[in-house]
Amino acid sequence: MRYGLLGTGPWAANAHGPALAAHPDAELVGVWGRRPEAAASLAETLGTRAYADADELFADVDAVAIALPPHIQAPLAVRAARAGCHLLLDKPVATTVEAAREVAEAAEQAGVASVVFFTLRFAAESAAWVEEQAAVEGWFTARADWLGSVFSSGDSPFADSPWRREKGALWDVGPHALSMLLPVLGDVTDLTAAPGPGDTVHLILRHTGGASSTAALSLTTPAPGSGVTVELRGTAGVSTLPDRTDGVTAAFRNAVDALAEAARTGKAHPCDARFGLRVTELLASAESA
Repeated sequence: MRYGLLGTGPWAANAHGPALAAHPDAELVGVWGRRPEAAASLAETLGTRAYADADELFADVDAVAIALPPHIQAPLAVRAARAGCHLLLDKPVATTVEAAREVAEAAEQAGVASVVFFTLRFAAESAAWVEEQAAVEGWFTARADWLGSVFSSGDSPFADSPWRREKGALWDVGPHALSMLLPVLGDVTDLTAAPGPGDTVHLILRHTGGASSTAALSLTTPAPGSGVTVELRGTAGVSTLPDRTDGVTAAFRNAVDALAEAARTGKAHPCDARFGLRVTELLASAESA
């Protein structure tokens, strides 16, 4: 599958780009970015060419991988889908429900495959854990704590991201938490949200399967207290998300494989643009609350 990479920031340079360049079944045709000089530099590093025009890149590839802020990603994803490109999207798909819906509908109308890169849904151990727990009945409650120190540690490459500064942990790490809870406990029927210190947000969720869950989301956690925990409790006992042993590049390679499989078979992936839309709806509901 021939890929175009949209974006030149740290996520594109450290995850998307290297994974695509090294993938045996992907050809990285080119890079487009909002800053031509950054696109040229990243393209040189990755051994490919820079494109000055995104639509020209769309015409030369089978798929696009997008590593851009969500409000930039959404309209470009719509254009790429309409040009016949399969979509490897980042989370959140968009920061408004309307924009996320446009992406999902454009992909469906164009008949292209889509995958949203929720990192732990594609990391080997955590993906297997989610699949195993989804097959277990009797979950009573769960918690997902995504407590990062992006804004407090002083050394994160994402600390100066304008959209993260504006939207905070709810929109940055909230999608990760929801992507782990929903496939196990079912869709959300009721949602309550409350603010905490800094950009911290606490969610209380009721699920179609009958269980309830909580999520604590933050990018301003003091570094010694940061970490990720997902815990399920029910008739089967207690199950906790295993620690990761593979890096983000390996997870992204799995997402590339997933998009290729969805494109080949025509079968929607569980983390497609329609699921990305549902996550956006829940985030918007929490934000309004």
